[in-house]
Amino acid sequence: MPRKAKASGKVKMKTHKATSKRFRLTGAGKLVRTKGGKSHLRRRTSDRTTALLSEMITVEGDGYVKRINRLAPYMKKKK
Repeated sequence: MPRKAKASGKVKMKTHKATSKRFRLTGAGKLVRTKGGKSHLRRRTSDRTTALLSEMITVEGDGYVKRINRLAPYMKKKK
């Protein structure tokens, strides 16, 4: 039985899972991130502070955007 022919030389890139969980693309194509400090030790923080933690922040700086796009090459826009 002959061997199966190899696929073309292109190799799929692996997505860095931590990056894909932390960042998102908006409908306009902007890269946004969540704020840290939302998981534990929040009992004494005020309601206003916890509300401010839920906001998304746009990622500023071309170097950061370039690195994130390299780590998560197949990141999709939010539907």
